[in-house]
Amino acid sequence: MSVHSASVKDVAAAAGVSLGTVSNVLNRPDRVSPATRERVERVMAELGFVRNESARQLRAGRSRTLAYVVLDAGNPFFTDVAAGIDDAADDAALSVVLCNSANRADREAAHLTRLEQQRVQGILITPVDPDAVALHQVARRGTPIVVVDRTRRLEDFCTVAVDDVLGGRLAVEHLVGRGHRRVAVVGGPTSIGQVHDRYAGARAAWVDAGLDPADLVPLETVAMTVAEGRSAGERLAGLPSRRRPTAAFCANDLLALGLLQQSIGSGRSVPGDLAIVGYDDIEFAAAAAVPLTSVRQPRHQLGRTAASLVLDESTNPDHRHQQVTFTPELVARASTL
Repeated sequence: MSVHSASVKDVAAAAGVSLGTVSNVLNRPDRVSPATRERVERVMAELGFVRNESARQLRAGRSRTLAYVVLDAGNPFFTDVAAGIDDAADDAALSVVLCNSANRADREAAHLTRLEQQRVQGILITPVDPDAVALHQVARRGTPIVVVDRTRRLEDFCTVAVDDVLGGRLAVEHLVGRGHRRVAVVGGPTSIGQVHDRYAGARAAWVDAGLDPADLVPLETVAMTVAEGRSAGERLAGLPSRRRPTAAFCANDLLALGLLQQSIGSGRSVPGDLAIVGYDDIEFAAAAAVPLTSVRQPRHQLGRTAASLVLDESTNPDHRHQQVTFTPELVARASTL
């Protein structure tokens, strides 16, 4: 049995007012006397009236929605960024849609197409390729875009990022300062810009310390997951003892947690046999069996700042693109002490 939703006409008839008065109660309540407004709102509640926001948005030509397209919905880093976006959106009475590209350009393109069709007010995206032509095409057709956690070669968009080269440098400088002279760098694929930049920073710190480049050992992974961290741990354990790194810098905390899990499970001591540094400083880093040293990104602030920029672009005719870069911070814990 179908259920009929009460319409604006039903409310107007039951309350004994015009359609215009009901519209004012919904959109411009200050124009309606308190007594009339109270009567109309009481009738709405009695009839179970639900505002048709889709119709209103269709007339306005855009929705009251922002979208965030993430690289990996399974990574808590992106959930924390999304929480910052949601806070800013809530302040503006908007909703947020979360889309997962799974680091696939085809999925990303499909999401962008659907979001354009749905007339979202703005798109925030951690892209597979920050310089992809598709991003420029979407923006040119009128949907504001802010790139999150990456930068572009051209300053034609707003971008919000963290200095990942510095982050990689901080991680390796810390390990060198703790006396480590053979260090593994765990992460991949290297086509991911964040991985590339973090490794570049690690390599620069290593060279600046006057150490043999061959002793900074890359261990590329196919994904940035706990399972891949465990796999990297097995590869490390399989190296001859004379060539085995005494420390590892992981390109994110999920890899570091997997490496930590495998190391402890196989009887190795952390940090006695292997010191570990992660990246992002997600909540689980401090709560691990051996609390992880990690390079902290201001995740919530990244999201809130990005949302503020896309909202400004969508409403302010004098908007100017900004490239915002935050500074990471190393948080030392038991995994490297």
